[in-house]
Amino acid sequence: MKLLLPDILLVLLAALIMGYDLYRGKVNLTSTAPFHFAWLGLCAIFVVLLRLPYDQTVLYPGGYLVSGTALLFKQVFVLSALFTVLLSGPYFTPGDNKRGTLRHRSEFLTIILLCTCGMFTVVSATDLLTLFIGIELSAIPLYILSGFYKEDALSLEASTKYMIMGAVSTGLMLFGMSFLYGAAGSVSFDALAKACAANPSEPLLRLGVLFVLAAIGFKLTVFPFHMWAPDVYDGAPTPVTAFISVSSKAVAIAFLLALLYGPLAALHNQLQPVILILAAATMTVGNLGALKQERLRRFMAYSSIAQAGYIIMALSGTAGIARSSIIFYLFVYAAANYAIFFILAAIGRDGDEQRSGLQGLGKNNPVLAAVLMLTAFSLAGIPPLAGFMGKFFLFAAAAKQGYYAMVVFAALNSTISLYYYLLLVKEAYIIEPETARKPLELDGVQFISLFLLTAAMLLAGILPSISGDILAVAG
Repeated sequence: MKLLLPDILLVLLAALIMGYDLYRGKVNLTSTAPFHFAWLGLCAIFVVLLRLPYDQTVLYPGGYLVSGTALLFKQVFVLSALFTVLLSGPYFTPGDNKRGTLRHRSEFLTIILLCTCGMFTVVSATDLLTLFIGIELSAIPLYILSGFYKEDALSLEASTKYMIMGAVSTGLMLFGMSFLYGAAGSVSFDALAKACAANPSEPLLRLGVLFVLAAIGFKLTVFPFHMWAPDVYDGAPTPVTAFISVSSKAVAIAFLLALLYGPLAALHNQLQPVILILAAATMTVGNLGALKQERLRRFMAYSSIAQAGYIIMALSGTAGIARSSIIFYLFVYAAANYAIFFILAAIGRDGDEQRSGLQGLGKNNPVLAAVLMLTAFSLAGIPPLAGFMGKFFLFAAAAKQGYYAMVVFAALNSTISLYYYLLLVKEAYIIEPETARKPLELDGVQFISLFLLTAAMLLAGILPSISGDILAVAG
């Protein structure tokens, strides 16, 4: 049962935080106990994950599979939840940010943890029903979190749009899974794999795969299913936006990995051209869309769309290389993305979330400006930062299958992304603000978080043993 310990501890942590408020019998906005319970508990769960044996694969009753790959994904989910909790701290302090103070801290933290439980379910599923339940458990809480600024029109708009698009995605997914069930006569992955191997040209299978790919394209922000992302990123509270940008993307790609290299493995060669076309369109739309964005969160939305294109390109590779390169890149992407959102939270306390809000940062806070520069270079894929190694592995997955034209196209797209990431550095170091800005000060939690995230970006790029360890487990 030790491989199930992280899952059990996560549920118990959510129950503890929710039970704390019920025990008190009243809401106290100034209480920080749930916050400390959450981040300490997530740290403990992450330590447990590190101590588990990654060379074991155990199938528990009910078809719940725990493998080394599943544990690696759970590390990504727990780290994402942890930094979301740390990022959310100042947003529950009355009067600390201009858009409004978040209320009901315990409910917020509980929803984050339960959402993470749904993500755990996705990576351990062995049938279509469990996979669907897991992906919905990880998606529905995000609709609630997007509207957590209840008095803010942008937040309510984001929640409404996200919920409508999510409902469409759910409908498409169920429609596609019904075709897969009809072709296989069962919801289990084993039965579906046999049906695919026996008759890969079966029309029901092809229709089912088409609808499922469209459905998961919404969650992964794949073109042309990306339209919701800029509005939701711009309207949701900053910690929620950060959580969506990392965890939602990670669970969606885990969903695709589970299907494409599991029950649909016999169809993988036929799906490779579709994957490459979607990857090319997605990275191009994301990069071109980011060029003209002035609002930082909309900028990050289009950046996230482009990153999704690079990630799904690796799905054209073999199972081991695709899994290991994608998991490594998710760690790298999470570190860079959360660093950007911590900086955005710092400059956004005065309500200035425009790109111009970065002006003068190099003088007001040289440390924060240096972290911004390193983060931008990592996302753009500049060596020796981790983003370079991450993109190298993603590109290598496609190159090993002979898709050299796609690799060249992705490299050109990455050059475009370098331009708009450099715009952030230009704002911070070169352009002087029109009016004097007060110096930015980081609290202890923000400073330590940014230090850890920056160290991760540097070490993952310098130490190849990290990627080797992931390959040994997932490959």
